[in-house]
Amino acid sequence: MSELALLQPVDYLMIGHVTQDLTPQGPALGGTASYAALTARAFGLRVGMITSCRKDLSLETFDGISIVRKEAQQNSTFINQQTSTGRIQHIKGIAETLTLADIPPAWRSAPLVHLGPILHEISGEIAAAFPQAVLGVTPQGWLREWDEDGLISACRWTNADQILGHADAAVISIEDVHGDEDVINEFSSMLPVLVVTEGAAGARVYWNGDLRTFRPPEVQEVDPVGAGDIFAVSFFIRYQATRDPWESARFATLLAANSVTRLTLTGVPTEEEVKRSMTEIIELKTL
Repeated sequence: MSELALLQPVDYLMIGHVTQDLTPQGPALGGTASYAALTARAFGLRVGMITSCRKDLSLETFDGISIVRKEAQQNSTFINQQTSTGRIQHIKGIAETLTLADIPPAWRSAPLVHLGPILHEISGEIAAAFPQAVLGVTPQGWLREWDEDGLISACRWTNADQILGHADAAVISIEDVHGDEDVINEFSSMLPVLVVTEGAAGARVYWNGDLRTFRPPEVQEVDPVGAGDIFAVSFFIRYQATRDPWESARFATLLAANSVTRLTLTGVPTEEEVKRSMTEIIELKTL
């Protein structure tokens, strides 16, 4: 019997590449998959992750998380540079594409599924494979392209409807679409709930023709990397439990604000932060 056949069901399934980012402090794990899976673990969920990377990349950080690793010749690798005008990114490697065949049978009934591509690495067929699940999408990786030097820039997502048409909720950053309100309006028409994060300004939520903005508490920012991913998975988990986008955004805004006060993966929320954010109040604005 194969290892895949022995896998147990999970509560939350993350699909996307973990990365090996090159930082001034040395190589560090990153990517939506890393931040999201660790955040879901803090909620006490049974977490499964499908990713691709070299077989020698240590994944010990993900203790307690079930991982299906599709072996690759290279890791997906970023260099991130924070500037006064935003983040500049270069890509130095890309792992293997994730397809429907990579999903274990035991995980196809997961009640919450998160598609979190960073470099177009998720096959489009996967979006239709979970009709009974709450499907959350962070489409950042479908909104990127890169040149021959690996410099990443924004691009048009030409087949967005093929993915978002199957989703229950999606979370994008205003930077992902370079502030293009036409794109935001287009995406919001394709699915029930769209969240647009705006860094320190908070997040706006589109739902049933309504728009509300959630402002985070003021904190001392140390490292914003991963905050959007932490927001997204916190939102998806809370939304699955409550089906209330307003409550989910309030909750996720608090956890994301806490995350920027710590470096890299140490920004992942603790169990105590998760519990405290269940009842804490933040500013809400209806537009």
